[in-house]
Amino acid sequence: MARPKDTEPRLIAQNKKAWHDYFIEQRFEAGLVLQGWEAKSLRDGRAQLKESYVIVQNGEIFLFGAHFSPLKTTSTHIKADPTRTRKLLLHRLEISRLVGAVERRGYTLVPLSLYWKFGRAKIEIALAKGKKQHDKRAALKERESNREQERAIKQH
Repeated sequence: MARPKDTEPRLIAQNKKAWHDYFIEQRFEAGLVLQGWEAKSLRDGRAQLKESYVIVQNGEIFLFGAHFSPLKTTSTHIKADPTRTRKLLLHRLEISRLVGAVERRGYTLVPLSLYWKFGRAKIEIALAKGKKQHDKRAALKERESNREQERAIKQH
């Protein structure tokens, strides 16, 4: 009996710091060009997006700085580079829209999450504007006041 396909994406890694450092404007889903050992390490959940970012070069989009830890059982004849630059797969129209936003309007491309969808590794990238220090403080203050309100409601 065949196993049913996953309908719910399974999360591999998240970039929580992106929500703190940027105003997220628009999200895109992209595929990843991976080597065999990278796919195996992703299945084991060995990925980190914390210090990664997305760059545009020659009309193509690349993930830079993401760390995929190789498994100990990786083949000995392959030199595994955990932080290599990986190409992202998007439609041509989406790429041109992202290039225009990044070059003309001063947006940044930020990876948000890495997940499995129908057996394929996908990454969610976002068009984002950087937050200033006072914006970050205001967001922290608002979050703290919401927590205090929740506590007060629970106690009464």
